[in-house]
Amino acid sequence: MSMRILINAGPWLPVPPSGYGGIETVIATLVPELRRAGQHVTLATVGTSTIEADSYLHPVAEPQFASIARPYNQVSGIAHAQMQGIVKAIYDGGSWDLVHDHLEVVGPAVFAAMGRAAPPVLQTMHWDLAKHKAFYESFDGRGRVRFAAVSQSQLDRAPEALRRQTIGVVPLAAPPGLEIHADKADHALVLARLTRDKGQDAAVRICRQAGLPLVLAGPVAGINDPEELDRRLAAGDAQLMSHPDVGYFQDEVRPLLDGDRYRWIGGIGGEVKERVLRSARVLLAPNRWAEPGATGVVEALSRGVPVVGTPLGVLPSLVQHGRTGFLAADEQELARLLHKLDSIRAEDCIEAASGWTPEAMAASYLRLYDQLLSEAP
Repeated sequence: MSMRILINAGPWLPVPPSGYGGIETVIATLVPELRRAGQHVTLATVGTSTIEADSYLHPVAEPQFASIARPYNQVSGIAHAQMQGIVKAIYDGGSWDLVHDHLEVVGPAVFAAMGRAAPPVLQTMHWDLAKHKAFYESFDGRGRVRFAAVSQSQLDRAPEALRRQTIGVVPLAAPPGLEIHADKADHALVLARLTRDKGQDAAVRICRQAGLPLVLAGPVAGINDPEELDRRLAAGDAQLMSHPDVGYFQDEVRPLLDGDRYRWIGGIGGEVKERVLRSARVLLAPNRWAEPGATGVVEALSRGVPVVGTPLGVLPSLVQHGRTGFLAADEQELARLLHKLDSIRAEDCIEAASGWTPEAMAASYLRLYDQLLSEAP
C-alpha cells in the first residue's frame, strides 16, 4: 500500500549531512528506500538539505546544530519553530497518512497535543532514554503517538510507560559506501563529534599507550574546519568559547594532540570520509555513554574495519568480541587489545554487518507504519 509519509528530520543539520550527523544520516538512508518502495515522502528539514524527496517543508532555513548544546533559554525556541512550521502545514491542508518523527521530546509532545488533528505518529528514539525521564515516564500518546527503538539495549533502559508505547526495534543502517579504493594505513579513527561522551581524550591516551597513530574526525560545536575554529577563538567569539564541547576540546583533547601522529582533522564527508574510514586500521569508540544506535560502527564494519570500544549501550550487540573487534571497560585494556587487531578478519566484519542494510531498515519501518495505522484510534 502506498502511503503519504511526513518525515520530521528536525532543525539541526541538513539531510544528508556534510560531515557528522547520525540522525540525518539515518534519514538520508531511509528516504530513498521508502520512495523506491513506492511511498510518497515529504521531508521537513532545513533549507540546505539536498536529498531528493517528493516534497519539502522548511520551517527553519539554516542548520542550527552549532546551538544545540547551548543553555536552554538560548535554544528552546529552535525545535518549537520547527514544529510550528509543521503544525501550520497540517492545519493548512497538508494531507499525510502518518508522521515519522525524529525530533527529541518536542516532536511527540506537540503531535500528542494536536490529538486527532495530526496524523498518527511514529517517533524513532535516537537518544539515551534516561535523559528525559520526567517526560517519558508520564507521556501518553493515546495510541496515536507510538515509538520505535533503535536497539534492544536502548529499550531496556526506557521507563515502563514508554516501553508500553513502543511497537518495534529497528536497528540503524548506514548508506552504502562509495566505491573508492583506499590502501590500509596504521591509524586508528574516531568518527564522532568531539564531546566528552564520545571519549576522544581517552582515545588519544589509549593510542599513545599502544603506539598507534590516531585521527579524530568530527565537528567541535558544529564547526568542521579546524582553521575556522582557531580563527573564531582567536577573535574572542564569546558564544563559541562558552560552548561545553569547545571547553572539552580545548582543555582535555587539544593538549594531547601533536598535529602529526595524534591529530584532529575536523568534520569530514563524502570521498574524504570514505578514504579515511576505509584506510583506518580500527574504529575506536571509547564511549562514556550508552549510545543507542552507533551508525559509525555499522559504517566501519560494513567496510571491513574492526571496532574497539567500551561495552556500553548498543556496542555489545554490534561488535562480536574477538571476531569483529574488542570491547573493554578501561583504557589500559583497550590499549592492550589494539595489539590484537591482526586476529580480526575484514571478511568477518563485512559479514557481521550484512543484515544492517538500508533495504532491511526500510522494510522494518514499513511494517511498523502498517501496524501504527491499523491500531491508531
